[in-house]
Amino acid sequence: MAQSLIQTQIPWTVLNCDNFIAGAWVKGLAGSLSVHSPYNGMQIGKVSLPTTAQVQTAMVSASNAQKAWAQLPIKERSKVLYQFRNILLRDLDSIAHLKSSESGKTFSEAKAGLMKGIEVLEFALSIQNLDLGGKVEVSKGVTCEYRREPLGVIANITPFNFPAMVPMWTIPIAIALGNAYVWKPSDKTPLTSLKIADALSEAGLPAGIMTVLQGGQATVEAIIDHPVVKAVGFVGSTKIAKLVYQRATQLGKRALALGGAKNHIVLLPDANPEMSGPGISDSFTGCAGQRCMAASVLLAVGKNDPQIEKHIQNVVARASSLKLGPDMGALITRQQKEFLISAIDRIEKAGGKILLDGRKAKAPEGFEGGNWLGPTIIDQVQPGSEAATIELFGPILSIVRCQDLSEAMRIENSVEYGNACSVFTSSGALAERVSREASTGMVGINVGVPVPREPFSFGGTNASKFGHGDITGHQSLDFWSSIKKITTKWEAQTDSNWMS
Repeated sequence: MAQSLIQTQIPWTVLNCDNFIAGAWVKGLAGSLSVHSPYNGMQIGKVSLPTTAQVQTAMVSASNAQKAWAQLPIKERSKVLYQFRNILLRDLDSIAHLKSSESGKTFSEAKAGLMKGIEVLEFALSIQNLDLGGKVEVSKGVTCEYRREPLGVIANITPFNFPAMVPMWTIPIAIALGNAYVWKPSDKTPLTSLKIADALSEAGLPAGIMTVLQGGQATVEAIIDHPVVKAVGFVGSTKIAKLVYQRATQLGKRALALGGAKNHIVLLPDANPEMSGPGISDSFTGCAGQRCMAASVLLAVGKNDPQIEKHIQNVVARASSLKLGPDMGALITRQQKEFLISAIDRIEKAGGKILLDGRKAKAPEGFEGGNWLGPTIIDQVQPGSEAATIELFGPILSIVRCQDLSEAMRIENSVEYGNACSVFTSSGALAERVSREASTGMVGINVGVPVPREPFSFGGTNASKFGHGDITGHQSLDFWSSIKKITTKWEAQTDSNWMS
C-alpha cells in the first residue's frame, strides 16, 4: 500500500466497519455513521452501530471466553501477544496508512504512534518475568503469598487522535493479565480497529477475548452499564472523562479516565537554542496540536531579555518551515478548524500579537477540501485569558511573558489541568526546581513532549485524570487485575505466638 495519501493522491474506496463480536465481524443493526478523511473531506468508511441486544450478545461471549483464557498460564497468553507483535510489525505501513487517512496524521506520525503502542506490547510480554507473585514465611510454619488474578471483562473507550496507540496502551496489558477486552473506538476514527482486531485474531487470540463495539454515547453507556464489565478505561476530554468516571464508579466499577490538558513549556534564557527551537515547535505542531501532550503555553522567562527573543525567533522559524501535508497533518473535522479560527480571532482582538498566522496557510494542492490550519504563534497573551487556560486542541502556541521563574511557576500551577510541563534550560538546579514545583504528572527537561517510556507509566494529575494510578507501566497492573492473598499453615506448632 502507498505510504501517504498526500504523496499519492490515490482515490479511496469506502470501508465497511462493523462490530467484532465472538471472533467475527457483525453488522450493527442500530443505524450507521460515515467516516470522512480530514485530508480532503471524502467519505472513506461506513460504521454500523450495535443494538442493545447485540451489545448483550457481545458481553456474554466475552464473559464466557474470559473464563477459559484466565485459566491459561501467562506464558501461554504471552505467546499469542508475541505473534500479535510480529503481525503488527509486518503490517506496520498499511496500518499507519489507514490511520493517517482517518485521523489526518502524517504517515510518519501514524507510524510512530503504532511503534509506541508496540513498545507497550513489549512491556506486556515482560510481565511473565517481572511480576512473579511473592511468598514469604511470616512465622514458623506459616507462609503468606499473593497471586495476581484478572478482573474478568474490562472496557476501554479511546479517542480519535491516536486510533492505535491509545488502545495499545491497554490491550496488551489487560489481555496478558487474563482479562477479556471490550473496545469502543472513536466514531471519528474507527477504521484502525479493523486492523487491530484482525491482527489479534490471526495471532490466535480466542474468540470473545477481543470485542469491538462501534458508536457514540449510546454504545459507551451500554458498555459501562453492563454488569459483566468490571473496569473502565477512558481517554478524551476532561468533561467526558469526569462523566465516564462518575457513571462507572457509581455502579461500583473501577474507572481510570484521562482528560484534557493545558501544557506549559518554561523557556529560560540559558536554554540551548539547538534544543529549544525544534523542541518547542515540534511539541505544539506535532499531530496538528491534537494531542494531550502538546505544548499550549510558552512561559518565556525574562522580559526584554535578548536571549529569550532569539529563542522565540528560532521557534517561529522552525514552525514557519513546516509544510501542510508532508510535515503537518490536518484537523479532525471542519468544525474543529472553524472553532480554532474563531479562537485565534478572539485572542487577536484581546491584544494577542500574531507572530505566525496559520489562518493564512495554504492547503496542499489537490486537498483543498481538507481541514487544514497552519502553525500559529501568538505573543503577549495574558495569564487567565482563554488562550492561556482553555484547551484549544490545535497547532496554536500562546506566549506568556514572565518576569522570573517564580511568576512562571505560579501561572503553571494556576491552571486546572495537570498533564505535563516542560522546561528548556542549561541549569540543572532550575530544571530541578521546575520538576519539583510543577503541578503535573509528567515533566520534561529539554523535552517538548515528555511521554514516559515503558515501564514508566503515563498519567497526569488534577483535572487531567479521574481515578487512581496510571494507565500504562507497572502502575497499570494493579488497575487491570486484583491481588489474592493466601495464608498457609500445614503443621501444628508446639510453640506459638499471635502470628501462628
